[in-house]
Amino acid sequence: MAIKLGVDLGGTKTEIVALDERGEVLLRRRVPTGQGYRGIVETIAGLVTAAEAELGGTGTVGVGIPGSINPHTGLVRNGNTQALNGNPLDKDLAALLGREVRVMNDANCLAMSEAADGAGAGYPVVFAAILGTGCGGGWVVDGRPLDGLNRVAGEWGHTPLPWMRPEEFPGPACWCGRQGCLETFLCGPAIAADTDGPGHRDASAVEARARAGDAVALAGLARHADRLARALALVVNVVDPDVIVLGGGVSNYEHLYREVPDLMAPWIFGDAKKVNLVRARHGDSSGVFGAARLWDKG
Repeated sequence: MAIKLGVDLGGTKTEIVALDERGEVLLRRRVPTGQGYRGIVETIAGLVTAAEAELGGTGTVGVGIPGSINPHTGLVRNGNTQALNGNPLDKDLAALLGREVRVMNDANCLAMSEAADGAGAGYPVVFAAILGTGCGGGWVVDGRPLDGLNRVAGEWGHTPLPWMRPEEFPGPACWCGRQGCLETFLCGPAIAADTDGPGHRDASAVEARARAGDAVALAGLARHADRLARALALVVNVVDPDVIVLGGGVSNYEHLYREVPDLMAPWIFGDAKKVNLVRARHGDSSGVFGAARLWDKG
């Protein structure tokens, strides 16, 4: 039996899925992400080894990470999980597992999954954005991920918030060393900091508070929707994708799909303002399904 194993490395949890040749799920499991680089490598290798022991076979392995491997050095860079940076993750995993391992940016994995059989299926050009602990984007064109010359295509989260208002400029400091990156405005911890003050990172209760009429939460989510609209309008102005898919925990905010397309309209150039903004069909597991598909194209 052919097995395709996908691993999605998150800031707090790491998930594995095993698919058969038809794409049916054989196994899924989540565990806390290991501490430090060595802990991360051992977590991933341990998940793969345990899954294969349970299923009685070996498979291809794809891993989605919040960052990417520099094609010139072979080392991880741009990782929101900063312990990864400067390390040859694919080679270290290959040494432990005894086979080649493919590693790709987690937003690209999200885009691949949703373009294959999710909310972006049937669309030629898919842009997928992760709004979770961090913020990133990925592209799939005609079924293939778009990496770019330096494998930074889709690093939307580390572009500046467009059309900044005076009170927004220059924006919060980002871990990448710049200020005003989209990640500092759009991710879950950014929502928490905006609604509850600096130092707060947990936004899990903000939407419920807004539904209950909390004025602070309502105002914070309104600011977030406006900023997301500007950020996505820039994507439309540059590439004009057929569909925009949102993933990550913040993508579960129902009001985004009602409000953001209309908020985008004033910022989109010209008079054609149609936008297909949809939620990831596979939810916060979409990235792990995409990672399992990293070997599909040979």
